[in-house]
Amino acid sequence: MRLALRSNAAKSAVLCVFLAVNPVAAGDPFSHRDDLSEKDRARIANILSAPADFEAPEPFEPMQGGAGTSTRRPNRDAFSHSNANLTFEEQHDFKVGNGLFKKLWTSSPSSTRASDGLGPLYNARSCQGCHLKDGRGRPPRPGDEAVSLFLRLSIPPQTEEQQLALSARKILRVPEPVYGGQFQAFAVQGLPGEGRFDIGTQDIEVHMNGGETAILQKPVYQIRDLGFGDMHPDTMISPRVAPPMIGLGLLQAIHPGDLERLADPEDLDGDGVSGRISRVRDPETDEFTIGRFGWKASNPSIRTQTAGAFSGDIGISTPDRPDNYGDCTELQTECRALPHGEQVTLGVSEAPDPVMDLVTFYSENLAVPMRRDVDDPVVLKGKQVFYETGCAKCHQPKYVTGRNAANPAHRFQLIWPYTDLLLHDMGEGLADNRPVGDANGREWRTPPLWGIGLTETVNNHTRFLHDGRARNLLEAVLWHGGEAQAARDTVVAMPPENRQALIRFLESL
Repeated sequence: MRLALRSNAAKSAVLCVFLAVNPVAAGDPFSHRDDLSEKDRARIANILSAPADFEAPEPFEPMQGGAGTSTRRPNRDAFSHSNANLTFEEQHDFKVGNGLFKKLWTSSPSSTRASDGLGPLYNARSCQGCHLKDGRGRPPRPGDEAVSLFLRLSIPPQTEEQQLALSARKILRVPEPVYGGQFQAFAVQGLPGEGRFDIGTQDIEVHMNGGETAILQKPVYQIRDLGFGDMHPDTMISPRVAPPMIGLGLLQAIHPGDLERLADPEDLDGDGVSGRISRVRDPETDEFTIGRFGWKASNPSIRTQTAGAFSGDIGISTPDRPDNYGDCTELQTECRALPHGEQVTLGVSEAPDPVMDLVTFYSENLAVPMRRDVDDPVVLKGKQVFYETGCAKCHQPKYVTGRNAANPAHRFQLIWPYTDLLLHDMGEGLADNRPVGDANGREWRTPPLWGIGLTETVNNHTRFLHDGRARNLLEAVLWHGGEAQAARDTVVAMPPENRQALIRFLESL
């Protein structure tokens, strides 16, 4: 451990040397960075500028998660390692958090009193159940139950009170009156699940330069076998796969001003890209802050995201979400009549502190794996195509995290997540037509790309986008529309060797 810490300290020292000898010539584009000196801001402006050429990798490009980057061999555990720059004590907390992340919860009452409280309605029995190997979920294969893909539910506001609550962001959506905010297929013994759903597909041909044809498959969802009666006729449905867990603490450590700087809601620069900040309320202060997490950027912190997953996915209450019945609505009276798992002697909720603290810490400190093949000529060519096509406008390559991040391991790190964490209109093809908070029915948060090339290694599939509809990286690109339409059309029109280079670059991330 001491050797590893010395090694990471050395990496940080080299970064400081690099910044010191590369000051920006003029201007201060990072004047918003109140955590940095003027000298630091000038250095960062230089290192975060776009590359002048693509003949060689940029300094520190392989270490895409900063000093915490995992340099271990990229195998099935590639997403499950801790940040390399954690202290010995933090490593202990990470491992305990890992155990809780994998823990299988049981229904109440149970002899395992610290592990009961499951459901009564749920999508999975553990966090790991959706985030297998801390990676990316997928649609169910034929004959499988849907676990790492689920359906969000909501309806348009029905009353003035609901409309006012939405406008003030006291709530982000109105749950379906009977089935709540999430469709849950599983239930504890003696209770029916909420139902099942089938996924059909519609083929869409895309003809590309060079004679290639891609067949995209648009999913069509059909809910059946409802366990609690009919749904509201205006119910809006949005499928979601579980996203990978790596690098979340580093995304949380990005200075808010850096995201504000990238936002251009009115497209004042006329480039066709108009990313917007998602504004949500901090559950602790009730003040507006930036939403960074979730497919619609509707959660401001990893802890908030974690509490929501405990409640909605597993039906486990926490101090942050203390309802012991999870997503069971008041109209599901059979559900709320069942016993819960809160134990007075253990604390408030079914997963009292320090459970939430430890699972949150684990989620904040899963390391980003080291880049591969960064100096390969085809990868470098693909990187150039990525920039020239305009992909980097939304998939912002790099940041230097804040000096005042809550965890020292996340402070002042040069990271390469390839996201702006902003909401973008992705066109009708990807629209779920279901607004959530500031995100309308065509908008999605730009997902980070780091680690995307290891999806097959870790999760044994190559399914991408919010519902896993894309069967490979090229299909994911071809589904882009709206603000990304011009970039997508450029990919369609480019020579095949350029498309292949672009995909090789993405596979190296």
